[in-house]
Amino acid sequence: MSTPLPVPFPDLTQRPPRSPRVRLGGYAMLPRVLDKARASLQGKAGDYKFGNPMDQQFLVFTGISQAALLEQVKSDAGDWDILRWVNEQANPQRAPHEIRAWSAWLETMPIGDAEDFEWFTAQVKRLNPARADLHTVMDYLDADDHASFGGKA
Repeated sequence: MSTPLPVPFPDLTQRPPRSPRVRLGGYAMLPRVLDKARASLQGKAGDYKFGNPMDQQFLVFTGISQAALLEQVKSDAGDWDILRWVNEQANPQRAPHEIRAWSAWLETMPIGDAEDFEWFTAQVKRLNPARADLHTVMDYLDADDHASFGGKA
């Protein structure tokens, strides 16, 4: 039996993390959270912050602490192994339909209070004031990731 290859740590100074819409085990955000955690361990997170408010949405839903997840990432476990660990550690345990419903909600999550809306509006204007199609945080994150690495928003 061969030794497994180490998990590559993404360099988020060179490319964005995976889209918040990419799912692992049904969980939206989880692949992005893992990319940011891995990059932060190597000092290659760039402007991305592991543990930001969107990451916290995942952590609160699963009941897993940021520190505990980071310890798992430090173990060099791959995405599949971390997903199994997440499902074992989640408190409360979540059924697949609950995970799908939460992920669907997260993808369409409203902006929040007036202060959040002001921030969101300013960010969309910064990217491209003509954009009228950015309605959710995930819309913004995808557009910002694209623009951050040379794309036109």
